[in-house]
This record gives sequence, C-alpha cells and structure tokens, in this order.
Amino acid sequence: MNTVTIVLLVILAILIVAVVVLYILGRRAQKKQEQQQAQIEASKQTVTMLIIDKKKLKLKDSGLPQVVIDQTPKLMRASKLPIVKAKIGPQIMSLVCDAKIFDSIPVKKEVKAVVSGIYITSVKGLHGSIQNNTPKKKKSKFANFVDKLQEKAGAKPIK
Repeated sequence: MNTVTIVLLVILAILIVAVVVLYILGRRAQKKQEQQQAQIEASKQTVTMLIIDKKKLKLKDSGLPQVVIDQTPKLMRASKLPIVKAKIGPQIMSLVCDAKIFDSIPVKKEVKAVVSGIYITSVKGLHGSIQNNTPKKKKSKFANFVDKLQEKAGAKPIK
C-alpha cells in the first residue's frame, strides 16, 4: 500500500470513532432531557401573575437566587436566558421562561402561566387572548417588485 491510502484509512477510522462517540453522547443527552421534561411535567402548576418586565439577561444579572446560579454549569452562566419579572400574589419574582413562548408573553398584563419551580412553560391570557408581540418584518424593495410582477402576470404572490 502506498502512504496515501494509509493516511486515508487512518482518517476514515478517526471519523468512524468520532461518529460513534457523538451518537453515544447524543443518546445520553436525549435521555437526560426526557428525565428533565418528566420532572417539569410532574411539578407544574397554574399561577395567575402580573408580568412586570421581560428581558434576555445573563444568569448573574438576572436576579435569580444565588443557589440557582451556583447549580448551573459554567458554560450556561455566560449565555443569555429569557427572564421574566412578575408579581405573583404579593411577591415580585424573577422567573426563567421557555424560549419558545418568550415573544408571546405580554408585558404589564395579567396572565395565567403554567410554572414549574422558577420555569415558565406556557402562558394563557386571563382577560381575552394573547396576541403575538413579534413585529412583522417589512418586505424589501426587491420582494415588493417581484410581487407586483407576479400580480401583473396573474400569479399568486409569495408570502
């Protein structure tokens, strides 16, 4: 065998080992996530709260208890989390929000939220429905131009 095939075989072996390791780590992470989701589901409760403010903050700036900050992994402390400051009964608390519903939480409104510990999993409007607060993106000039051309041609515009 020449040296090129030996090098290619070594690289192939390394890639196969890397894929197997990533597969095993992915399975472990998936099992851990399923366990955490089961714990969240077991301890959830519905609470009425007044949303005061919501921001994406670093963990140390969030106003969460020091015990929570100490328990989080070092890598997670540097990332920004969706934090909601809410008044629950007489207390004002900082809560971590699910990233999927962060944009739909209305500020300065009373809502019914499903809370598990300090984690908000879902929100429903107390008085009426909650509108999505995400602003609609404006179309570019080129997209408007294409829409006009399609209307002239009799085609339906792309949304």
